[in-house]
Amino acid sequence: MTRTHSVEKIGGTSMAATSTVFDNVLVAGREGADLYNRIFVVSAYAGMTDLLLEHKKSGRAGVHAHFIRNETPGAWRAALGEVMDAMTVRNAEMFARIESRAEADAFVTKRIAALETCLDDLDRLRAHGRFCLKEQMTTVREMLAGLGEAHSAHSTALMLRDRGVDAVFVDLTLWDNEDMRSLDDRIVEALAPIDLARQMPIVTGYAGCEGGMVRRYARGYSEMTFSRIAVLTQAREAIIHKEFHLSSADPRLVGEAVARKIGRTNYDVADQLANLGMEAIHPRAGRGLRQSGIPLRVRNTFDRHDGGTLICGDYVSEHPRVEIVTGLSSVQALQVFEQDMVGEKGYDAAILDTLTRHGAWIVSKSSNANTITHYLSGTDSAQMAGIVADIEAHWPGAAVTVQPVAMVSVIGSDLAEPGLVPRALMALGGAGIGMAAMQHQIRNVDVQFVVAVEDFDPAVRVLHKVLVEGAALTDVKAEELVAA
Repeated sequence: MTRTHSVEKIGGTSMAATSTVFDNVLVAGREGADLYNRIFVVSAYAGMTDLLLEHKKSGRAGVHAHFIRNETPGAWRAALGEVMDAMTVRNAEMFARIESRAEADAFVTKRIAALETCLDDLDRLRAHGRFCLKEQMTTVREMLAGLGEAHSAHSTALMLRDRGVDAVFVDLTLWDNEDMRSLDDRIVEALAPIDLARQMPIVTGYAGCEGGMVRRYARGYSEMTFSRIAVLTQAREAIIHKEFHLSSADPRLVGEAVARKIGRTNYDVADQLANLGMEAIHPRAGRGLRQSGIPLRVRNTFDRHDGGTLICGDYVSEHPRVEIVTGLSSVQALQVFEQDMVGEKGYDAAILDTLTRHGAWIVSKSSNANTITHYLSGTDSAQMAGIVADIEAHWPGAAVTVQPVAMVSVIGSDLAEPGLVPRALMALGGAGIGMAAMQHQIRNVDVQFVVAVEDFDPAVRVLHKVLVEGAALTDVKAEELVAA
């Protein structure tokens, strides 16, 4: 294929704003041939995956969590009923045409009935107590995850056809043990019959394939599907539609009036954001686009006429500048001090092995002659206790400490601005913000400032004010920075 088409992903929050998605993305004033040469990969409607698996933030149990825990008999059935209600309610809100709503409801009813039958069989089997169903339980999560995307893709294609668009529902979610192809093979076969010049594929973000999408990519699976479609079809451009612009800082933190759209950056900056858990795109998905020379555009669904932020492999800002100030409001600083470490090899490798076994997310690390510090994100108290116990057992003479801190990162495609770090330090000091540590990499892509947890918000504000907004150090007032 020649590079004449785009591959576009619509996130869950954007999908939930159905009329806006149609007005600003799917149709957006296009007619005839202008509607086509676009492949859309859709996420589940906002909240659906939470109901199917578990709430991403609160951890509230969904169907999968209830089924796995099995604490209350029948709780998973009630949770599945809640999913059914949520999907049919959304259908009622979206469809103006009665026949189309009936078709959408029938699709949901059929899929949920099939899932319920499967879960019911597994529930009876495990009640015998003689069967090990570990592998099947993992498969349950995969099956449930795919339902959300199947619902949104089917409904979207149906609504587009009601509007005269030749939309094709591309269902990658269905699979069985005799059909465990690779993700690439499944995508190629599904898209082969479609004429992109005359048809608009609406593709499920979840794909049933070898290895399992949720198992391999957690909730980043839809971005992997999106990325592989763009790579395999040799797309001209990959576009992600989100509910916000990729901005110089969180507008809720620094204020909407001063937060700026980044506009242009590179995949290196996107990687730094992913490392901090603020993904422009899943790092593995971004890797495929970068290696194939496909630019990524991040657009705001609610800002139809804005081109968004373009991410390319070779972009470097014309002048050194800070593009974004972000970070993590809470990380654990795991510090291992061993006086005999100096001159000895193997300490770092053994610590990394321990962290890998416990599934810890390493944001950053630093070391000197006798101390190694790892900054870990998303590590709960039980997980951290296990890490500390293993390290202490390996080195009985080491002093292992854990300290909660915050990390503020200044990021840009070129941070080689003379005096940038001294200005940042003076700004923090002038605002009364103490610094526990700092790291500045030679590549001049990011500078990390480690501060107290309670200083995260004011640190982001002061660094954005001085390094992005261009305020003079004398204009920084500590009382303004700590204001909500």
